[in-house]
Amino acid sequence: MRLTSVSALLAVSLLAGCATITGEGAKKQGPGQKLDPWENWNRKVFSFNEDLDKHVLVPVATGYQKVVPEFVRVGVDHFLTNAADGWSAVNHLLQGKWQSGFEMTVRFTTNTVLGFGGVLDIASEAGLESQPEDLGQTLGVWGFGAGAYIVWPLFGPSSVRDSAGLPLDLMASPATVINDGATKVEITTLQLVNKRANLLGASRVLDDIALDKYSFVRDAYLARRRSLVYDGNPPEPKTDDEDKEAPAAPAAPASAASAASGPAK
Repeated sequence: MRLTSVSALLAVSLLAGCATITGEGAKKQGPGQKLDPWENWNRKVFSFNEDLDKHVLVPVATGYQKVVPEFVRVGVDHFLTNAADGWSAVNHLLQGKWQSGFEMTVRFTTNTVLGFGGVLDIASEAGLESQPEDLGQTLGVWGFGAGAYIVWPLFGPSSVRDSAGLPLDLMASPATVINDGATKVEITTLQLVNKRANLLGASRVLDDIALDKYSFVRDAYLARRRSLVYDGNPPEPKTDDEDKEAPAAPAAPASAASAASGPAK
């Protein structure tokens, strides 16, 4: 769901976040401070998102999970994933991943034509698994650093680089593409509720294992995004004298890390 002020917020973040902490100031700061210079503000937004999740999204997602049959939810999942696969294919090609770009194009075409718009995931049964990519990952492959960590209202965890790619990701999202955006609100709501329902179990695990949930979500998000940029094989961390793009991934179940990443972009 878009915010009317998101473009202005993105512009401010890009101007402020593209400046790297250097010199004596950087030497006096720990890695966490370099990654999260706006922590005070981010924590307030994080608390707002947590309250919204607790009082609105979780009850709605719980009701959705109880009322809607599983086979319908699976079909919705497939449909929304397929709608996003077209943009993923574009990003694969922009990153120079010709084989995976071709495979994603075939996957999208197959499920759209033979899978009734993607409700049936025929391509996965044929061995063509979904490989999501977004513009933030593409910018990372092109050499742009992650920049400072940011928490957006409603959108959740992000970084300067991922925020720069967010507007185009939103323009290519299922809510905007399907029916030329005429049902944007309905599809966005369905997308949020469906994904939140899928992550109900993972969020409970996250609540149980995280002493400081904010720090855990931040570290999990940055580590996961770094791993995605390097296709699961990131280079060795830099020395202490160099800026670190992301901390080591916290020891947690994969489902909890996915829940920490917040809503889909």
